[in-house]
Amino acid sequence: MITVGGFNTAIDRLIRIDTLRCGEVNRAIDEQVYPGGKGLHVAQTIAALGERVQLVGLIDAAHRNLITQHLSRRGTLFHGVEIPASIRTCMALQDASGQITEVLGQGPQLNKAQREALLLTFRRCIDESDLMILSGSLPRGLAESTYAELTAQVRDAGKRCMVDASGQAMRHALQAQPFLIKPNRDEIVELLGRPIDGLEAATDAARELFSQGVAMPVVTMGAMGAIAVDESGVWHASIELAQIRNTVGSGDCLLAGMAVGTVRGMPLEQTLRLGVACGAANAAAEETGFVERRMVETLLPQVHVHRLADAVKRR
Repeated sequence: MITVGGFNTAIDRLIRIDTLRCGEVNRAIDEQVYPGGKGLHVAQTIAALGERVQLVGLIDAAHRNLITQHLSRRGTLFHGVEIPASIRTCMALQDASGQITEVLGQGPQLNKAQREALLLTFRRCIDESDLMILSGSLPRGLAESTYAELTAQVRDAGKRCMVDASGQAMRHALQAQPFLIKPNRDEIVELLGRPIDGLEAATDAARELFSQGVAMPVVTMGAMGAIAVDESGVWHASIELAQIRNTVGSGDCLLAGMAVGTVRGMPLEQTLRLGVACGAANAAAEETGFVERRMVETLLPQVHVHRLADAVKRR
């Protein structure tokens, strides 16, 4: 069983327009609504690949049936912690060129009882899980150190924890030495405080994270692919797609592939290949943050993976 802490559940709206004109009326060509949030994307993609998975996150009365039934159809068990306020709404505007502008909702402010219920639900899943994942932004009211504290508790239980976050939440989590972190290009710049302008810089960044105690750091670089490090060395994987439809959620799907490869005991070369194939499958599809297994299997042979360098010793 893989448990995903995707606490800040959302409703995602993907709106397609011809041209985004700021300050003017923009009419939608098409609109699609999905249950969302980074953790939900990760969980449903893990299920699509055939692994048992459960998601812990917030829910409100208005959307409980929608999200629970959606995840049930996708083979994901949902532990929804209900709150009276509305969960957040996130909007993605895609113009005719394919460029996407995102507006991410802030979400509800949690009180002490709601915070404790959410974290207790996650902690109760540790013993029955082979792998734990913390993904996405923290709901308001949770301390920025929350992911670090949960990572330490997972490690103390003898389990592995993966973290995909940004800002101070990621900075604190790094100090707890999770098994894997997955910053994208912007997030690694923020985390390390220096420009990451190409694969060489991304390699240096991933090796630095490895030296700080992260067993499998992954740095995603968009169209340039992804860099990952473990004891076997530094690996780079990339793929060329004939058509890119929607990149929102591709990083979440990549993380899901990395999680599945990890619980199956695959070497990093194969794990990274699976992760990049999942990210590409999302980018080639219409829906945000979800892949179909047959598409992933079609793309797997098209992923180019090669070893760049040795790893470095940890501190």
